[in-house]
Amino acid sequence: MSWWVLHVDMDQFIAAVEIRRRPELRGLPVVVGGSGDPTQPRQVVATASYEAREFGVHSGMPVRAAYKKCPQAVFLPSDPATYEAASTEVMDTLRSFPVVVEVWGWDECFVGAETDDPEALAGQLREAVVEQTGLTCSVGIGDNKTRAKLATGFAKHERSHAVPFEGAEPARDASLAAGVYRLTAANWREVMDHRPIRDLWGIGSRMEKNLNELGITTVAELAAADVDVLKKRFGPNMGAWYAALGRGLGDTHVTDVPREPVSRSHEETFAADLVELPDIERELRRIAEEVTREVVADGRTIQRVWVKLRFISFYTPIKSRKLKAPTQDPEVIAATALELLQKFEIRRPIRLLGVRVEFVPPEAAK
Repeated sequence: MSWWVLHVDMDQFIAAVEIRRRPELRGLPVVVGGSGDPTQPRQVVATASYEAREFGVHSGMPVRAAYKKCPQAVFLPSDPATYEAASTEVMDTLRSFPVVVEVWGWDECFVGAETDDPEALAGQLREAVVEQTGLTCSVGIGDNKTRAKLATGFAKHERSHAVPFEGAEPARDASLAAGVYRLTAANWREVMDHRPIRDLWGIGSRMEKNLNELGITTVAELAAADVDVLKKRFGPNMGAWYAALGRGLGDTHVTDVPREPVSRSHEETFAADLVELPDIERELRRIAEEVTREVVADGRTIQRVWVKLRFISFYTPIKSRKLKAPTQDPEVIAATALELLQKFEIRRPIRLLGVRVEFVPPEAAK
């Protein structure tokens, strides 16, 4: 038997959990976020049902904007405790199989398994999740995590369009024809070469722009890029990583050991924009001290500080600084955050402030 990596991604997870406890909402556009009141300012969509997405509603957008696009939608408040419980149901269901489950969030995980028929296993996992939880998922099959993760996107596309992507390996059973997709070294180039680099897992708009400046716009061009050029532009580690990403290379190890958190952050969107510098400094200090106290209570030590600003234009710059020495002192973290604030060009009111602190790795702290 061969080792396979499967990526399990729940379909419209938060909305699906809400619909599970309110079956009358099935088939309706549902938007979850904030207090559930679309007239309130400064609230963000956590998720939207597929029906709401057809109107252009998507996670991360202001709830008020979602209301303008789809006023007939059902708006619900976010309920993290319920989503956490539903996620546990799903993960426990997957763990009932002879597989390794590596949880990455409420709605996704990697599954490692030895099998000669990964499509059949994927179908069994999906069926079990539906039977045990009433929720549905899509499964990407890969020979590493990179390809499995990307395959899930194709699986979801097949589920919604019922038309296989070019290069898809046909499912053995009609019941698996939608919601499961295999992407491996065998079909990587056929499926991915012509696609824009933005389709790759881990490449956002900023990195897309940087790669475009090097004349790299497609996955094939990234795979063929001069590694030395990439290392010179992005550093030895990241340059090599981007070159590997273009060829679909990735990690094959799946572990059920919980991931050790490497950082913690606090963000706050204000009901009224912050305009005056003393007000900005006061709120930033408060947030920095709060996150530091939480980290220290967990016995962690801080080695780097990030400050994030979001202006009313939604421009969101971030700046960071490594501390001269690791610390647990809230005053040092607050002072560093305020020093970083001085590096921003503040010409517009601020709607959001955030502070993220990076921990000293446990092995380095010993």
